[in-house]
Amino acid sequence: MKKYLILLIASTLLSLTRAGAAEMTKEPDSAYIFAYASLKNGGRNGLHFAWSIDRKKWHAIGPEYSYVRCDYGTWGAQKRMLTPFLFYGPDSLWHAVWSVNETDGVVVHVTSKDLVYWRRQSYPILMQKENCLLPALSFDKEHGKFIVEWKSTNGGADATYYRSSTLDFKNYTPPEPVAKATFDNRHTIRLENGEENGTVHKVSWNVIKGLLQAQQQAAYEQELWSEKTAEDGIRFASLKPVDVEVQIDVENKKKISDLLMGVFFEDINYAADGGLYAELVQNRDFEYRLSDKKGSDTSWHSYKAWSLKGEEGTFKIDSVNPLHPNNVHYAILNIEKAGTALVNAGFDGIPLKAGERYNVSLFARNPQEKAIALLIRLIDEHGKLLGEARIRAIKGNWRKYEAAISVKADAAKASLEIIPQEAGEIALDMISLFPEKTFKGRKNGLRADLAQTIADLHPRFVRFPGGCVAHGDGLGNMYRWQNTIGPLEARVPQRNLWNYHQTAGLGYFEYFQFCEDIGAEPVPIVPAGVPCQNSSTGGAGQQGGVPMAEMEAYIQEVLDLIEYANGDTHTVWGKKRAEAGHPKPFNLKYIGIGNEDLISDIFEERFTMIFNRVREKHPEITVIGTVGPSFEGTDYTEGWLIANKLQVPMVDEHYYQSPGWFIHNQAYYDKYDRSKAKVYLGEYAAHLPGRPSNLETALAEAIHLTSLERNGDVVSMASYAPLLAKEDHTQWKPDLIYFNNTEVKPTVGYFVQQIYGQHAGDIYLPTQVRLSNTEEAVKKRLAISVVRDTKSGDAIVKIVNLLPVSTRVALNLEPLGNISTDALKISLAGNPEDEALRPKSTPIAVTKNFKDELPAYSFTVLRFKIVE
Repeated sequence: MKKYLILLIASTLLSLTRAGAAEMTKEPDSAYIFAYASLKNGGRNGLHFAWSIDRKKWHAIGPEYSYVRCDYGTWGAQKRMLTPFLFYGPDSLWHAVWSVNETDGVVVHVTSKDLVYWRRQSYPILMQKENCLLPALSFDKEHGKFIVEWKSTNGGADATYYRSSTLDFKNYTPPEPVAKATFDNRHTIRLENGEENGTVHKVSWNVIKGLLQAQQQAAYEQELWSEKTAEDGIRFASLKPVDVEVQIDVENKKKISDLLMGVFFEDINYAADGGLYAELVQNRDFEYRLSDKKGSDTSWHSYKAWSLKGEEGTFKIDSVNPLHPNNVHYAILNIEKAGTALVNAGFDGIPLKAGERYNVSLFARNPQEKAIALLIRLIDEHGKLLGEARIRAIKGNWRKYEAAISVKADAAKASLEIIPQEAGEIALDMISLFPEKTFKGRKNGLRADLAQTIADLHPRFVRFPGGCVAHGDGLGNMYRWQNTIGPLEARVPQRNLWNYHQTAGLGYFEYFQFCEDIGAEPVPIVPAGVPCQNSSTGGAGQQGGVPMAEMEAYIQEVLDLIEYANGDTHTVWGKKRAEAGHPKPFNLKYIGIGNEDLISDIFEERFTMIFNRVREKHPEITVIGTVGPSFEGTDYTEGWLIANKLQVPMVDEHYYQSPGWFIHNQAYYDKYDRSKAKVYLGEYAAHLPGRPSNLETALAEAIHLTSLERNGDVVSMASYAPLLAKEDHTQWKPDLIYFNNTEVKPTVGYFVQQIYGQHAGDIYLPTQVRLSNTEEAVKKRLAISVVRDTKSGDAIVKIVNLLPVSTRVALNLEPLGNISTDALKISLAGNPEDEALRPKSTPIAVTKNFKDELPAYSFTVLRFKIVE
């Protein structure tokens, strides 16, 4: 299959290179390129090229391969490239400018040396209230300036032309009206798929060759990376079981990170409210807003999940004299006759367990002279009473009241009823119901079964609170850590970027406490002074970032976070931590600045300011930088350039790829320079069409983890993403752990992560592996890692078999020394499409010449005790 693929690619390359060969007997010195962007997919397919010898017969490359795409604005509505204009400047760089849409006064600018690799994009706002269409670029030799021209329609049919000059594409002169466009030399060219409009340039043949080779390489890699087990019947039609001989090299052992396996928590897929955060009342603060979902759900407002039961009263939302300025909305009940109830439906119902206690709390205000009592009841979906409690003598201004309810029977979809026992008016806010049995019994704690499932991964660290949630949808939506600590009624709820509501009940204190409870290092992520480049609010790509006049205050927020985590109780923020119930420091060692940001000039300026101040004030803290959302491309390269320049100690890499990518990139980190920044692989997962989480994706991830262990001297940490997803409330898949109100459903991939977490090492032992079948496709689907755990002294062998046949493994254990005859074998095996597999653990007897046959499509761990 591989040989056939290579021949196919080679044939394709030959035919492309020979296109138009009838007109030439050898490569020409020069030819023409045509740069354009089609309007397909709304103009979101990026910059394309075609080439020609004679400007008559044109050959589209790809035929529509994208060399650079627009990264302006939000997904879906933006990311458009309209009417690009290409210009070769006196600085020996190719400059491209284009319009982003029909309304914004923004022009994108980007440069390239070779038309293949493009540097960071910028989004200058050239018009405040008008649009910028058909931008064009030239150079004024006399004054040494670049000139940008464009057309503006002023919102009407009449067009006005403007121009602006710039020396550096950062600072622009105010726009000046001109009579007409003077250097827009776009051409309309007929290509095989129709007419396109763009610019034509005469270039050396080497430029065209570089364009062709880039597209051909991408096509070849795409073919490799799209390989799936569904084709294994053809790919390995004649394959027999494979013999595998493994020799362990203890002489060339190396120390690797003992923090490699961790978790990344982001509030996506209802992971926090309605998920890990154990609160059972939905919209407890009456702060749901239409804007949480950007108006897409007209029922999403302060009344969400609340209703009135009974005819003898009314229920309304008010904001006059609130409990706290950060939570301005509250409920007012006007009861004409006792018996009318305010009802909360919970998150898809309230789950209850027989024999357990649930803690109720609420804030109430009663302006009347007469005190009012409340009956609090839990009712199942059939109206059966499951438990109740009373709160007596509510009178006066806002005050917190508490009670406990013992539940008589299980219920999956119960509801909470609050029944005033006298007629009159009463105001209620922050109505809460928590199980008494939270994880570790913490107040305002976590759902015990979900938290334990995470703890069972044995994570060495927890990254929080995001992800995209960390840098937010626009400047006003950035996650500000200080808004999430202190009394619950004083915390600042806000829209979740994933289109629902964040109460901030699960805040920074709770994150730090959870890390301590499970023995994991906390790794908080703070915005790098810029919001998400995909923000749907603001404009100009990254909304300009935090204004420079406010950056000093923002940097202080980051420094305050470190003081909150580590400062003694005499410091301002250490005292706040102590007041929350934790006088001892949380011993923070790591902090991430930014999350897969667009690496722009705006980003670099702000990141540099934050990084330098943290390094100056807290040299003991390891700062983790960011290098974009992919394993390659502009953000990745530019991010690494910044990291190298500033000597950032660690960078956060992200990539979601096909199983084929993981198979063919096992040497990805082998080439990394060990003298530069360490790597935190903060987000990764194997994705198949339809996004299942099955054995195929799990084994692909297991293969990658063997390479991470092998490169554990440069890869310090890694975490799968996303971690949690509530059924029927997912914005992303696959995820590691699915759940509903009563069940936790770990995926096959979860068990791969768990096995690596529970059987990690801190010393890597190289191996020499010999296979009876040396075909490349076979070799790449067998991965082996051997580590030592210095705490236990055990040697751990991990073997991933992504082949459709068994492997007969012969493992020489002699180099490990005195091996106990008792060992442990863990096996995860099945069909690639299986989604409900569980590992099996078996004690086995071993000798120094260990042999075993491992099944097709399997992950096996062998743990050997070393007898000193």
